[in-house]
Amino acid sequence: MASDGVVVVDEVHEQDRFVERVAAIDVGKNELKVCVRLPGGRSGRRRQEVRTYSSRTRSILDLSDWLRCEQVELVVMEATGEYWKPPFYLLEDSVECWLLDARQVKHLPGRPKTDREDAIWLARVAERGMARPSFVPPKPIRQLRDLTRYRRALTQDRTRNKQRLEKTLEDAQIKLSSAISDIYGVSGRAMIEALISGQRDPKVLAQLARGSMRGKITVLEEALTGHFSDHHALICVMMLSTIDALSIQIKQLTTRIAELIGPFQRRVEQLDEITGIGRICAQDIIAEIGVDMSVFATAAHLVSWAKFCPQVQQSGGKAPRNGATGHGDPWLASALGEAAAGAARTRSFLGERSRRIARRRGKKKALVAVGNSMLTIIWNLLSDPEAHYRDLGPDFYETHVNQRRRERTLINQLEQITGKQVTLQARPEQPAA
Repeated sequence: MASDGVVVVDEVHEQDRFVERVAAIDVGKNELKVCVRLPGGRSGRRRQEVRTYSSRTRSILDLSDWLRCEQVELVVMEATGEYWKPPFYLLEDSVECWLLDARQVKHLPGRPKTDREDAIWLARVAERGMARPSFVPPKPIRQLRDLTRYRRALTQDRTRNKQRLEKTLEDAQIKLSSAISDIYGVSGRAMIEALISGQRDPKVLAQLARGSMRGKITVLEEALTGHFSDHHALICVMMLSTIDALSIQIKQLTTRIAELIGPFQRRVEQLDEITGIGRICAQDIIAEIGVDMSVFATAAHLVSWAKFCPQVQQSGGKAPRNGATGHGDPWLASALGEAAAGAARTRSFLGERSRRIARRRGKKKALVAVGNSMLTIIWNLLSDPEAHYRDLGPDFYETHVNQRRRERTLINQLEQITGKQVTLQARPEQPAA
């Protein structure tokens, strides 16, 4: 630890100070620059001290002792890669810690850009209440998050290897994916392994089909006629080995995740009721946002944090306009994107919402809109442990739309099609039978 000295800095009025004893940490890979700002006595000025600590565990524990001696109420640090995690996790049990978004604490232009100045600036921002903490989930959720993110990464790796194997078969003119929807099923896997083992006769290979695939023998013989060689076999056996190894690891992770998520099993069941969200997706969502919705004041706060709504922009007195959504949690976005795509294929409220928006705005914006709706539903379900999801049905828009508005819309559409003016007349009463 090295001290950069104690200095008396600018005068701060009592009403302008929100936190009396604050510490700020400029986080680096090898060292931490720590600024502590404290009351300066009767003068009304603030006392400031800057010290340098190593980023290793023993040094961070020494930092914790110093903060405790100074009776620091709040410690803030900027989210810098993965380097913020060691000091945050070691200090969070002894003092309140805030993780700040870099966009909130951007340094003013014209000031020196050094680690020391950054730490001082962070402390000043924090003591005046000019920043809000970012969401950092509790330890059980963080452990769950590590596992679910790694499982998703391995699943993506396995998918890439499957695609590479399919391209290798295409290179050998083996059109197996044109005849079988899942070439890694029982029939497809048996044919690929036979090809690798040296069997090249398409009639023999086609006879490996099982179940309903037996009805496609002729199609399979044509698809399996190619120039598969030992060169292709060498590549395919490596890819299959990688796919199998990844599948084993994914299964192990899934088992461990099921154990850790046991206390939140009721919440998983709640999310599983939502159209498009399965148990795996529910686990991923809980690992990203947790189960305590009190950290998000409303459902709109959760949607905004996840960046599933457009950012409102206004300048020069012009009418506000909607900008891009921005970049949020990529792991949450990936899970919600898959769920929204699945919901779009169903006859449900979310499915109909996706189709209505896709017709006007395109499929990508429809996915974001459905993700927005899903997050709103998720917030309401997790806010009430006894709540259940009730689908509004695919005819919700038709049955709840204003009758006059729908009438005008249909008239306009008919006039555009015919090029004629349309007027409505009351239907004559039918004589009684």
